[in-house]
Amino acid sequence: MKKGHYSFAVLLLALSVLVSACSGNNGGGNTGSASPSAGSPSSSASDSGATSAAGELPITKEKTTLRIMTHANSLVEDFATNEFTKYLEEQTNIHIEWDILPEKSASEKLNLVLASGEKLPDVIMTMGISPAQQMIFGAQGLFRPLNDLVDQYGVETKKMFEQMPYVKETITAPDGNIYAMPAPNEGFHAMFMQKMWIYKPWLDKLNLPMPTTTEEFYNVLEAFKTQDPNGNGKADEIPFSGSPTGYVTQVQNFLMNSFTYSPMSWLTAANGKIEVPYNKPEWKEGLKYLHRLYADGLMDPQALTQDGNQLKQLGENPDVPILGAATTLHMGEFTQFFGESGRWKEYVAVPPLKGPGGVQVTPYDPYGVLNTGAYVITKDATNPEAAFRLLDFMYNTETTMRSSYGRLGVEWDWAKEGELGINGEQAIWKPLTSWGNVQNSHWSLSGPIYNPSTLRLAQVDDPANPLEKLLYTETKEKYDPYKADLDQIVPPLYLSDEDSAEIADLQLTLHNRVNEMLVRSINGDVDIDKDWDSYVKSLDDMNLARYLELYQEAYDAKK
Repeated sequence: MKKGHYSFAVLLLALSVLVSACSGNNGGGNTGSASPSAGSPSSSASDSGATSAAGELPITKEKTTLRIMTHANSLVEDFATNEFTKYLEEQTNIHIEWDILPEKSASEKLNLVLASGEKLPDVIMTMGISPAQQMIFGAQGLFRPLNDLVDQYGVETKKMFEQMPYVKETITAPDGNIYAMPAPNEGFHAMFMQKMWIYKPWLDKLNLPMPTTTEEFYNVLEAFKTQDPNGNGKADEIPFSGSPTGYVTQVQNFLMNSFTYSPMSWLTAANGKIEVPYNKPEWKEGLKYLHRLYADGLMDPQALTQDGNQLKQLGENPDVPILGAATTLHMGEFTQFFGESGRWKEYVAVPPLKGPGGVQVTPYDPYGVLNTGAYVITKDATNPEAAFRLLDFMYNTETTMRSSYGRLGVEWDWAKEGELGINGEQAIWKPLTSWGNVQNSHWSLSGPIYNPSTLRLAQVDDPANPLEKLLYTETKEKYDPYKADLDQIVPPLYLSDEDSAEIADLQLTLHNRVNEMLVRSINGDVDIDKDWDSYVKSLDDMNLARYLELYQEAYDAKK
């Protein structure tokens, strides 16, 4: 199964009885101990005054235990003894009793727990509960609606809703209830996944400007092929390549948006109507352009078959560079970040190219960074008010920093006046140690956080590590001005389990056909003009209309 062939919505919805993004076994057990009264009626929210007012600390007067189920994190030694866990308890008076599920088998075990009728933990955390699951288990009463808790206790939550207005709409089910809270981690450059990168030293050597249209891009690739830009006297240059196995490396991902708006989901909204791009005449013109690149030797034939490792071998070819351009999220898909060659720093982004019909758009996905379904309070929570207050506290900026990076003054610190961030503005914070190692000072992105781009980009810019600055600048200057309107983007949708299963079946058939036509059109195995009508009819015969109808019903309910 090729990841690029499946829409974001279906990735969330198709397996409606599975928990996406994690897996587990209940065998992790409880790793902490509680005080004698913890979890008893005396510490439940049913007692008057058990939970403090919104925003006040500690959250409960007496020590209170919450049982939280989550999956293991390979970068966290022990959640029970973790420094951030201790910090939470000191600040809130809430002791966490952990139920840790092994990462590789957690989803199956959680599904069994949800279906068993057994007593549930107070909170299910970082388990990627899909919109379909939220609707199903919410309607069954297993997940507690959070609307009233947001209204009464949501100090930091309401700030998040104000700063990111689309979040509340996204996480609200069609019945009006919020059953799960997100963990926004807004990587700015990652919201623009369909990019093209080109080798700037070749542009400079051949005195070529950055291409701005599809025709100019063709001419640049032709120069790369014929004018020996690497200077070794051999015709070994590969003007343009990619890989069908990567989520962001398929050759059409960038270029097709010069002909018709074509996000990787292949699902769009036009004036409230759900559509797909791959049955439109503009898609046909895009196929003809891609075939032209292939037929004229400007596209690597292996781009239709090679894997990511083979693509990276092209980018890191020893001795001399041979790869002119590639469509990927970032240069690390086809070169080695911080590798000896340093070649990753020599590729620059190509702005959206204007096609022959004037189309010039960048697909933009703000929903993929929300990490929806990150925090669920179950029907068996003994103190749902305290459970929500804990969530709300973790949305606080300093708490998010401690959760994600560690101890203030040890792993990170506040920026000094005059220190500039990645975005060129006054910085907010700076790392003091490297991130990504096994440690026990923070949760390493497990649990709810609120990390908007305004915080991520406010990290002190480090000239010795230019990657984040480079990715931000290239994205901000070249892609953000052309981003698709929010109303063109199909958000995560709530579907019944029956509709999710039907969509998954239809999409598998449809996308297999689309990809078959894509490859055969590019390599010349079919005549695009001659076979186009029969291709469109085959999509109709595969019940494209029903596929769109199901999405339309869910979209209308959402809106």
